[in-house]
Amino acid sequence: MNAVTGLLPGFADPVLDAQRVFRAVMEALARPGSLQPLSDLPDVPAPLTPELAAIALALADADAPLWLDAPLAAVPAVAEFLRFHTGAPIVKDPAEAAFALVADPARCPPHESFAQGTPDYPDASTTLVLALPRQEGGRLLLLEGPGIEGCRSATPPLPEGFAARLKRNRKLFPLGLDHLLALPGAVMGLPRSTRVTEA
Repeated sequence: MNAVTGLLPGFADPVLDAQRVFRAVMEALARPGSLQPLSDLPDVPAPLTPELAAIALALADADAPLWLDAPLAAVPAVAEFLRFHTGAPIVKDPAEAAFALVADPARCPPHESFAQGTPDYPDASTTLVLALPRQEGGRLLLLEGPGIEGCRSATPPLPEGFAARLKRNRKLFPLGLDHLLALPGAVMGLPRSTRVTEA
């Protein structure tokens, strides 16, 4: 912990570690449903997970606001840690967020609460970053679309009903939300272009 600020230090090497996590995230989005490893993760204030924090530290900045779900927002140390290490504003309105950090996906607000992008600027949408407790063990999902040769299967432990939300989100393409699953030691991407079928 930093004796001056009282904050945990974040990445050991802020530049190289952020670049490494950024590459893992980009690969996860380019190859939906694949597990991309995350290592050398920062120490973080609970209930923020190291994986959620690493993704935020790699992606968020002063021009990319963060929204925190209720468990994260309830702990001031989480917002302080993220503000200090990213420079990103923390917004209360999910529709204003570039990235939404969700520690409790079962209570994630409806997708419609977040920015969906516009026909002129489809990228002006929120990316949901969901913390999940393990890499596998959920219902079987069949994934199709760009970055997938044929069909790929994955079993991330998404909450009940979330696969249906992903299907509705896909129908909005090119609008809609991209998803990053912050799993223990890994990240998985489910971009808006991916077709999700629950087997």
